Amino acid sequence: MTLERGALVNQRYRIVEVLGLGGMGSVYRAVDENLGVEVALKENLFTSDEYTRQFQREAVILANLRHPNLPRVTDHFSVQGQGQYLVMDFVEGEDLRQRMDRMGVLDDEEVVRIGVAVCEALNYLDSRTQPIVHRDIKPGNVKLTPSGQIYLVDFGLAKVIELGQATTTAARAMTPGYSPPEQYGTARTDHRSDIYSLGATLYAALTATIPEDSLARMMGQAQLTPIRERNPKVSPQVAAVIERALEVRPEDRYQTAAEFKGALLGALGANDAQFAAAGDRSGYEAEGERRGSRPRNAHLPGGESVAERLAPAAQAPQASSTSPASQPGEQWWRSLYLWVGLVALAVLGGFLLNARQSQSSGMLPSQTAAANSLAAFTPGMAPASYTPALATHIPTLATTRPASTTIAGLPTGAVAASLTPFVVATPVGGGSGQISFAGEISGTIQVWLMDLDGSNLKQLTNLAEGACQPDWSPDGARLVFTSPCKGNKESYPGAGLFIINVDGTNLTPLPNVPGGDYDPAWSPDGNFIAFTSLRTSGRPRLYLINLVDLSVERLSQPYAIDMQPAWSPDGMRIAFVSRQEGPTDIWVMDRDGGDQQRYTQGGAMINSHPAWSQDGNVLLFTQQESPGGVPNLAAASYNEGVYNEYRFELGPIPLREAKYSPDGLWLVVESWTGYPNHDIYIMSSSGASRTQISTPLGLEFDPCWRPVATPK
Repeated sequence: MTLERGALVNQRYRIVEVLGLGGMGSVYRAVDENLGVEVALKENLFTSDEYTRQFQREAVILANLRHPNLPRVTDHFSVQGQGQYLVMDFVEGEDLRQRMDRMGVLDDEEVVRIGVAVCEALNYLDSRTQPIVHRDIKPGNVKLTPSGQIYLVDFGLAKVIELGQATTTAARAMTPGYSPPEQYGTARTDHRSDIYSLGATLYAALTATIPEDSLARMMGQAQLTPIRERNPKVSPQVAAVIERALEVRPEDRYQTAAEFKGALLGALGANDAQFAAAGDRSGYEAEGERRGSRPRNAHLPGGESVAERLAPAAQAPQASSTSPASQPGEQWWRSLYLWVGLVALAVLGGFLLNARQSQSSGMLPSQTAAANSLAAFTPGMAPASYTPALATHIPTLATTRPASTTIAGLPTGAVAASLTPFVVATPVGGGSGQISFAGEISGTIQVWLMDLDGSNLKQLTNLAEGACQPDWSPDGARLVFTSPCKGNKESYPGAGLFIINVDGTNLTPLPNVPGGDYDPAWSPDGNFIAFTSLRTSGRPRLYLINLVDLSVERLSQPYAIDMQPAWSPDGMRIAFVSRQEGPTDIWVMDRDGGDQQRYTQGGAMINSHPAWSQDGNVLLFTQQESPGGVPNLAAASYNEGVYNEYRFELGPIPLREAKYSPDGLWLVVESWTGYPNHDIYIMSSSGASRTQISTPLGLEFDPCWRPVATPK
């Protein structure tokens, strides 16, 4: 439970305001009434032994650090039945993520200045008797004061390297886009992991775009977009330095923070003395004015802030012979790219060969025909123009069901090729890197919004009877949801559908009739919402509302029991749950309700909550052996008319209602370790690196990725 303003903690610290609310607790601005100074009070709400040790470790790490770019810890204590608390210097100002949101892309000098300061902190951490690896560098963990001081904060995931030992201390986690590949599985992390994360942070500051995920790049499923393709104003020298820090192999990056710092300074033709002579006049004035004459870019076209976008909206055409990337002096860098590309192709070739050899043991078929896949799923394409590549995945009734296989044999951190369409990756999490969900955080169930790491939590609805089941408009600007909502249920008698802007304004009810409307699904073209309704017969059936004229038509057959619609990416088909033939299975139909065919062949299994892969070739769904059983995830596809089903074998971990990220590389899923708390997790599309991102405060469910905004 969040502490209220004015509350006195440990008879000493008076709460002034909440600075942040995340998955493990909260951070407050408070006043130390003994000393009369402002402090930051970090609260840990988890009381398990592991989280207690992790929190104590952060206190010990920070209490022994003395560096101008690191915060200082002054106190650490526990309150019985409430939580643990860490007291540190209050750093006035904004974090780098907020600055990017407010100012847009940053200029070279400002980004280099930030990079140099963080490198100095990392060099200090690495030079200690027991070196420390931060392991969570990202824009939200770099603080900038009005006077220009730069701090690296939040050591909750730090590890101390025990000399002579390969083991590590502290929890392992990752932030998609900012974490190096070695941080996903069992590989050893070291100071070079921080160099990668800092490089990703500086990349985002220069481009307003999260770099392509390191694991996807290592597996040959994505390539790093050069910085100057996203922002041609960046100097070739600065771009080259940061891109080297983003090499997926640790030995190809800078080997020390001091080396990275020297390269950054050299890219500007500067040195330590020149940076020191410039003082702290680095553009962090109270008014937030930018240095130089470059125009400010606080919002991108269409009024979207950078934090809402963080998408490849500024992608330039591929470099040609006349592009800036081919200027003299850069040929050596192009040669390096060619060499890296050849290595990537070799890795990709081996991966695809292994995938082909692994099909019989449970790995989903590799989507290697990227061009065919994209051509087959052009939005708005008429059914008659479908290519054979798509037609092979239109379900046909099968007389026999092949034995299910699993993906349990995947290496930790690997991405299943079939669950990750082989297309050019977008920033993880889409344009905003945000997730909506239903949560009981404020006492009643409401719709909330948060970033991928659980930060920047924002309540979007405030309805007395609750709200849940959010689903995004395709532009990511609005949400449709169900209310009333008193719990996490499969059916909501008496409920209706509402639309709301992402800033919480313009709450609009959709027309309904007695019975109950729920399970909303917004069409990819933005013109329709499919939903389940109990109207007329009290039996759940599917309907479609036209948002242009608000007309409603029934999609289900007259006596069907249908629910949980999900649009295909091209908007031509709808997957749904049906009991038309007895078992609860996934079915597929045309968008007008025609050509209804059973997709899954689950036998006695209960299949529910379908979600399409990004190329429309695979359906992901929740699977249970019996009502009330432990839910798990499965995926199914048709290849040459043959049904193939694959189960996620992650042990006795309940998983349900998973959805693919806009780039197809990640899943957001509801899971839990005990009743009644349910939480939101993200993990790779193979099931690796499951990480909780929601708060531990209560029931949280119905997660949904915010879509990628279309560049204008």
